[in-house]
Amino acid sequence: MDRIVVQGGQRLIGEVEVSGSKNAALPQMTAALLTDEPLTIRGMPDLVDVSTTKALLQTLGVKIEGAREMTLDASDVSSTEAPYDVVRRMRASILVLGPLVARFGHAKVSLPGGCAIGVRPINLHLAGLRSMGVKIDLEHGYVVAQGKPQGAKVVFDFPTVGGTENILMAATLAKGTTVIENAAREPEIVDLARLLSAMGAKIEGAGSEVITVEGVERLHGADWDLMPDRIETGTLMTAAAITRGNVLLRGARAGDLEAVVEKFKDAGVSIEPQTDGVRVSCVDRPRAVDLRTAPYPGFPTDMQAQFMALMTLAQGTSVITETIFENRFMHVPELRRLGAQIQIEGRSAVVRGVELPSGATVMATDLRASASLVLAGLAASGTTIVRRVYHLDRGYERIERKLASLGATIRREKE
Repeated sequence: MDRIVVQGGQRLIGEVEVSGSKNAALPQMTAALLTDEPLTIRGMPDLVDVSTTKALLQTLGVKIEGAREMTLDASDVSSTEAPYDVVRRMRASILVLGPLVARFGHAKVSLPGGCAIGVRPINLHLAGLRSMGVKIDLEHGYVVAQGKPQGAKVVFDFPTVGGTENILMAATLAKGTTVIENAAREPEIVDLARLLSAMGAKIEGAGSEVITVEGVERLHGADWDLMPDRIETGTLMTAAAITRGNVLLRGARAGDLEAVVEKFKDAGVSIEPQTDGVRVSCVDRPRAVDLRTAPYPGFPTDMQAQFMALMTLAQGTSVITETIFENRFMHVPELRRLGAQIQIEGRSAVVRGVELPSGATVMATDLRASASLVLAGLAASGTTIVRRVYHLDRGYERIERKLASLGATIRREKE
C-alpha cells in the first residue's frame, strides 16, 4: 500500500495540464454498449475507476484498445450480466443497466455495494426504467431488467446524476419520446448528451431541468474528445490558493465551476480565465467564506473537503454545510490532527482558521477526503504523511507528480 509524504511550505508556481474528466469518462465508456460500431474517446485519464469500468465492459464482451485514446467495440457483446465481483468495486458500474436494456432488452446487474460517504440508492434509476415499461425485479442481490424501454415521462424526486445518465442512455434507443424532468444539470451530463448526439441520438435540453429524447432505431460509432475534469481543476485551484502560489491550469474551463470560482473570489483568490486555461493566484492569507453544497449549478459536494482545507487557514470563521451526503465530514478528524479548529454541528462544520497548520500522519477515508489532506499538507509546517491513498488513485491521475512539477516537495512511497 502506498502513502504520500508532503513537506509543506512551498509556493506552487508554474503550469500544469488538467486531465480528462473521470465523471464524464465512465458513462461515456458505457455508452459504447449502445452501438455495434466502434466508439473512440480521446483524452482518457489513467485512473483506477477507468480501469474498473474497462474490466466490467470486457466482462460483457466489449473489445477495448488503447489508453489515452481508447476505442471500444461492442459489436460482439457476449453477456448482459454485470457480476458482483466487478460491480462491488465501483458504484458507477450501475451505468451499464440503461444501455444494456436499451439495446438488448434485458440485463442483470449486481446491486452496488455501500459507500463510505453515505447512502446512494439506485431506486431512482429503477423507477425511471419502470416508467419506461421495463420490468424490474430484485433477485439474490441482482437487478434483473426485462423489456426494451418505451418513450415516457420520467420525473425524478431528486436531480440524480447517475439516474439521469442511465435514463438518458436508455431513452436514445427507446420507441417514442422520453421527457426527463428534474434532470441533473452537471456539465458531465451535457458532455454525455453531446457524445450521444454525435452517435446519432436526438436530444434537446441537456444542461436544463428538462431533457427531451426522441428515440432512434440505432446509434453509430463516433470519435470524441473528453471534457477536462472540473473537480481536478477545483482541487488544483485550491493547491495554488492554499500555498499562495501562481499557477496556470492548462485546459481548465472556469465555466464548469462557476459556484466554486465565486467562493474562491470571495476568499480573495484571483481566478483569471485565459485562452489556454485558467490562472489561479493568491498573495495574502485567504478570507473565511461560508458555503452550502447543492446539486449543479450549486457548490459541488465533490469540492467540499478541498475547500474546507483552504478554510482551515483562512482569516476568520467559515460555516460549511453539506446537504448531499450524510457522512462527508470524515476528513474533519484528520484535518484536526494537522491543527485545524473545526466543530461539527449537525450537517455543518464551523471552521476557525489558524495561521499555520502543523504536519502530522493522517489517514484518507475517501477520494475527495484524500485530496483535502494532501492540500492541507502543502500548507502545513513540517512533514505530513497521508496513508491509504488508494482512494486518491480512483479520481486523480498521479496528483503528486503534478504538484511536484509546480514546486511542491512531495513523493509517493510504499508503506
